[in-house]
Amino acid sequence: MADATTSSITVGADPDRVMAVIADLPAYPQWVDQVKSVEVLGTDTTGRPERVRFQMDAGPIKDNYTLDYTWGPDGRSVSWKLVKGQIQKAQNGSYTLVGGSGETTVTYSLAVNLNIPMIGLLRRKAEKVIIDTALRSLKRRVESAS
Repeated sequence: MADATTSSITVGADPDRVMAVIADLPAYPQWVDQVKSVEVLGTDTTGRPERVRFQMDAGPIKDNYTLDYTWGPDGRSVSWKLVKGQIQKAQNGSYTLVGGSGETTVTYSLAVNLNIPMIGLLRRKAEKVIIDTALRSLKRRVESAS
């Protein structure tokens, strides 16, 4: 798997509130434009999604894929990896939260490998757009609900 692309944003809410929005995967179609549907296939012992199927439509790129999630014991991180995809052959990502009362820095890392050839520079640029869009959408969702 290639190196991950990483970016961060500061959100005006405590880490627990931010993680609650991140963990509410079934609500993603309400605020993540490219995600059309989410189906939780399994949960861990705490009730958080462990295996999740997504349907994505990003214009020319459409995919149905399944991710496995691992939730950090401290409630401040989550990572995922691709189990199965149509156009993706690998995806590894994570959110890490750092902060305290009223403010959280969210760091999102993502590495995607497609079944179609793509120059590394273009892949990293696409990952950067995905990450920055996701972080802005997360910030808007969390802050509008706070």
